[in-house]
Amino acid sequence: MAEQKRDYYEVLGVDRSADDATIKKAYRQLAKKYHPDANPGDKEAEAKFKEASEAYAVLSDSEKRRQYDQFGHAAFDGGAGGAGAGGFDFSGMDFGDMFGDIFGDFFGGGSRRGASNGPMKGANLRTSVRITFEEAVFGCEKEIDMVLKDECTTCGGTGAKPGTSPETCTKCGGKGKVVFSQQSLFGMVQNVQTCPECNGSGKIIKDRCTSCRGTGYTSSRKKIKVSIPAGIDNGQSVRIREKGEPGVNGGPRGDLLVEVIVSSHPIFQRQDMNIFSTAPISFAQAVLGGETRISTVDGDVIYEVKPGTQTDTRIRLKGKGVPSLRNKNIRGDQYVTLVVQVPTSLSAEAKEALRAFDAVSGDSLHTGAGEGIKQEKHHKKRGFFKKED
Repeated sequence: MAEQKRDYYEVLGVDRSADDATIKKAYRQLAKKYHPDANPGDKEAEAKFKEASEAYAVLSDSEKRRQYDQFGHAAFDGGAGGAGAGGFDFSGMDFGDMFGDIFGDFFGGGSRRGASNGPMKGANLRTSVRITFEEAVFGCEKEIDMVLKDECTTCGGTGAKPGTSPETCTKCGGKGKVVFSQQSLFGMVQNVQTCPECNGSGKIIKDRCTSCRGTGYTSSRKKIKVSIPAGIDNGQSVRIREKGEPGVNGGPRGDLLVEVIVSSHPIFQRQDMNIFSTAPISFAQAVLGGETRISTVDGDVIYEVKPGTQTDTRIRLKGKGVPSLRNKNIRGDQYVTLVVQVPTSLSAEAKEALRAFDAVSGDSLHTGAGEGIKQEKHHKKRGFFKKED
């Protein structure tokens, strides 16, 4: 006894009153879930995929859906006897729209809509511009040279010689796409692809325009102003609307993406909205305290060093960092590491003064020597040092 078929609406999980969009959406989900390419060797998934495809083939066709609603599965019993599951004939069905739209994004290819000869936006262009550290912090205006395409003024963008017109492609009939048959898991189906003769335009140019050589576009070098916002970071891009490739069939131009390359700075380093740097202070400043000058992107500032400051002490200058891209009035901070500078050459007078200072502040010079003599005597006593012959 033949296995009882499930109700097509139950297979897709939709109500009998569901509209075409709901049916299509339900089938998309099932097809992606159970497609054999996503479930290699899984016979159960393959069976569910065929069942869902059969249900969709009927319910997506208004006439077949009417017959099914009236007679159920009996409407198709004893059909043409094609390769379809359960006696339903798939061989006469046009699945071009179904697979081009439903499986285009699933298998990584473009949707069949990409083959349309309707208006399409032009491709985006990319370039780069180098700016200084300060320009990245505060923003700037730059001018770049670009070779851009424009619609040919001689032929008006048609690509045809003046006085002539493009002719309708005979291979696709001006549709920009062609239909071809292909054997599938459930019979012969029809798929859609871009017409190879006209590349999807639907037109064939026999007499080409000499100004643009039939492309419909001419190229010229242009200067484009780029407004770089304050706070932009290295590697980020600025988008300039409609400065990319021209659109197709009356579509808008693409965009120009300008990548910003920020030059390194000899003093400052950046991390997010904060700036890091180092600043030297003298030994006297570290000990006694006092004012020191620190460089920032806003100019030099005076900072009061606290007495007894140790080298590698980090201080914070609030609001001296990088502005936020969203709100330039909000800025990060600058963190400055203070480094005590040890003098490499001193006058005799300065050395004497330093010895006097050491004598009254711990006598480290003599204390260190005394400790060394004590240790040497201890080592000799223990036999660590031996007299050479």
